[in-house]
Amino acid sequence: MPSYDSSRARFRLADRHVAVLAHLLDGETPPEELWESLVELQRIGLVGEEGELAPILRGLLSALAAPLVLVAVEVTGEHGTINHGVVVGQESVVAHEGWPGDEEAEYTPIAPHSLVWELARMVNLQADDQANSDVSRIETTMGALDAALSVLDQGQGDEAATRDLILKALIESGTPTEPELGEFAELVMALNATWRISTAWDGRHEGQRAAMIRALAVWDCGPRGYWVREKPEEPILEGQVGPESVLRLVRTRNGKIWEKITDLLPDKEELIGGEENPIDA
Repeated sequence: MPSYDSSRARFRLADRHVAVLAHLLDGETPPEELWESLVELQRIGLVGEEGELAPILRGLLSALAAPLVLVAVEVTGEHGTINHGVVVGQESVVAHEGWPGDEEAEYTPIAPHSLVWELARMVNLQADDQANSDVSRIETTMGALDAALSVLDQGQGDEAATRDLILKALIESGTPTEPELGEFAELVMALNATWRISTAWDGRHEGQRAAMIRALAVWDCGPRGYWVREKPEEPILEGQVGPESVLRLVRTRNGKIWEKITDLLPDKEELIGGEENPIDA
């Protein structure tokens, strides 16, 4: 069920509710399959009897109607993949965050200058001063990763047994070799989550108008720190990655991760559709 907090102009909406709002914003009647969602929005006063949109929706709808930059954040952990993101509009910037098992996401207006901080918070970027490793780069295959993950739960909570099973699976896959072999096994065991941030905007490539995309993929390995996944290189197209595809992980400190998140965002001159980049405001 959708809801909202008028004191902070924040909303809990499912994708189907956002679809209803998009139809109404365009002056269209939502299709029959969205009528129940329309009624839910009417019950809480965000939509009137004749399809009028509540004034409190102005900031959210202005960003959704004409986004300058779309930021998608995918975090995969114990509860599967959870989707977050940010919509940068001409007049407002809106963050949305999912929750495990919930249909609705929370949409909240944020200050443009806090955008990088918000993205770092969404992926739970933490201090990693205690994380050390003699290995700073690991190159193996996606097939080796699949082999390691396939035995991860077979150790029945016994850390030593789990480590032995992962090492055996990696050795049988033929990659990597020591010292990367041992470190990769430790990374798989310590893996908290993997996450990916993608930014997209309307820009130019070789003088032609084109959709521009930048992305960053990271392994959060808790006590063993952060590892940027350089290969397979983002963005990944469907069917592009197979068991023989190279997997390259590079140990990267949290300060550098912050810089990489910042670099995902376009500069004002890279944007089409706005005289001023709200990110720089």
